[in-house]
Amino acid sequence: MKLFTSYNRILSVITLTGLLVIGFLFYQMLGQYINKQIDDHLYEELLEVQDFAHVKNILPSPDGYDDVIVDYKKIHKLPDKRKIFADTNFYNPKKRHHETARYQKTELVLNGQSYEIMIIASKSERQEEIKSIILIILLPVVVLILILWLVNRFLIKRMWLPFRQLLANIKAFNINQERVFEPIQTNIEEFKELNKAVLNVSLKVKSDYKEIKLFTENASHEMMTPLAVINSKLDTMLQSNTLGKEESEILDDLYKATSKLTKLNQSLLLLVKIDNNQLQDKEEIDLKTLINEKLNYFLELIQKRSLIVKTELVSSAIYANYYLTEILINNLFSNAIRHNYDGGSILITLTEDSLAFSNTSTQGALHPVKIFERFYKDNASEGTGLGLAILKQVCLRQNYKLTYRYHQEYHQFTIIFNKTKNKP
Repeated sequence: MKLFTSYNRILSVITLTGLLVIGFLFYQMLGQYINKQIDDHLYEELLEVQDFAHVKNILPSPDGYDDVIVDYKKIHKLPDKRKIFADTNFYNPKKRHHETARYQKTELVLNGQSYEIMIIASKSERQEEIKSIILIILLPVVVLILILWLVNRFLIKRMWLPFRQLLANIKAFNINQERVFEPIQTNIEEFKELNKAVLNVSLKVKSDYKEIKLFTENASHEMMTPLAVINSKLDTMLQSNTLGKEESEILDDLYKATSKLTKLNQSLLLLVKIDNNQLQDKEEIDLKTLINEKLNYFLELIQKRSLIVKTELVSSAIYANYYLTEILINNLFSNAIRHNYDGGSILITLTEDSLAFSNTSTQGALHPVKIFERFYKDNASEGTGLGLAILKQVCLRQNYKLTYRYHQEYHQFTIIFNKTKNKP
């Protein structure tokens, strides 16, 4: 959830809750005030009834009142002579419908006879007054809160605009380009500090990256020369006829070790280039043609191990870096051949949106996550442990999805191409 959305949600909940609580309390207090007014009016009517009975020595007629209803009832004696005020529902004969009301009940003694006097006053008009008062007060408050919320939304958007610009500049920053990070112009002190900090970090990262890149390239270049000399000398010595069997075996082991070291150096250099996103040139590639070319390239190794290769290829084109795609296909072929057994099978399936390499192997199911880690390999493998790691990095850079599964004694590596993110 975005910060602005979270802030607005919390503000809306607090405002709505506060408005409801204040409205409820205001309604209760106004209701008590109206009840107090009605009670005073009922008491005044009772005094008139008592004065009339005291002067005339008879009870006044119930029909002589317009705004209240007076009812008399003969009783022996009220258990409580206090004046009782309470709410009730009654049928109003004048309006001919039921409505809420407030009543007062007390005792009146006339000529030795006790009477229960109940005076009822309708609350419907007062309740309408309450509703009107609440609407008159709360509606402007609601409108004011709405206006403040809209103004607050607009102001916050404007206040956070430098942050959004800074975020966009960070996303657009490319460590491989010569252009430095673009700072923003703002008058807000906190954003000025953030802008300065990001600028300093970007300059530091760019400087460190250049140093590491230069060191890696130089180290790789310097290592390739002595490795090539060692391989050449070992190759010359292996071809010599003066060596004994034991010396030949030792030299053969040294030759394999230096060859492996050369491949390791090349693989690490390739990973550095992929990680640093140095291979960015893209073009349209016909995968079916490329796979057939690579199949011919690996044909000698396939025939040497008597492998059976089955292909199900449809025409499919992707927009990607040709060098990385070539590495992708090479690693898939190399992995399927190296980890197979003599007379095994390889199945290559190409659809419009995916590529799958399936191969038999003496190994069982592998860990679906660890196999893509650098230098992870089984003890029987003679590789560098970087082939699948390179495969994973190429897929990450090209926005492809790489999956592995073991199904019916076949190890299957599937690449799903994201063509929407890789358009020309």
